[in-house]
Amino acid sequence: MCGRYVMAKATSDLVAAFAAEQAVGEDIAPSWNVAPTDNVRIVTERFHRRGEHDDDGRPAAVRRLATAKWGLVPVWAKDPKIGSRMINARRETVLEKPAFRKAAVKRRALVPADGYYEWEKSGKTKIPTYLYSPSEDPLAFAGLYEFWPDPSLPEDHEHKWLLSFTIITTEASDALGHIHDRTPLIVPPDLYADWLDPQLTETTGVQQLLDAIPEPVLTPRVVSSQVNSVRNNGPELILPAQEA
Repeated sequence: MCGRYVMAKATSDLVAAFAAEQAVGEDIAPSWNVAPTDNVRIVTERFHRRGEHDDDGRPAAVRRLATAKWGLVPVWAKDPKIGSRMINARRETVLEKPAFRKAAVKRRALVPADGYYEWEKSGKTKIPTYLYSPSEDPLAFAGLYEFWPDPSLPEDHEHKWLLSFTIITTEASDALGHIHDRTPLIVPPDLYADWLDPQLTETTGVQQLLDAIPEPVLTPRVVSSQVNSVRNNGPELILPAQEA
């Protein structure tokens, strides 16, 4: 699973890295210990206005860097607390599960991250490990998002609609499987546009895209147990254990 990650880059860096045309929602402070239910930045692409088209005659879409809560709240949910149980969706069943299947074909997102944490079991202990790109470029987790209407608020209230998301996970490769059997599904840059494409709404096409995402090349680093507590947050969390 993916239960903690790092996102310490500035909004301007994310806009540039993901070619976002707009940045919306509250800005988010850097975090070296992002946890479920936190608000973070995600990248989405949605049709702009009805009737507008790009130079190729296709409906115009805009790519946005938006602020969302980690933990998907389906539109049919009675209470947003359900999101704490939906921080991850499995690649193998994401097109089948009622909570995720509509978002998988209509509302896909990229979740920027510097890296993420997993805990490797060693006897009765768990060793925290930070995984990141050897190039130190930002990672892009495959995500899904939803808008949930708060029934307690009037239609014109600024907080009427809650934007939330989940991170898709997949079986870990042999190279990383000894750390944990699941890993976030990481979208490479050459597939960003395909993953975000709002015109891709066919289940078959989405499945083919899921299958086309390659195994990532990541570097593992054992870090200190400070990361075990969500109360701890700072760049020291990603230092090698002996230096933290």
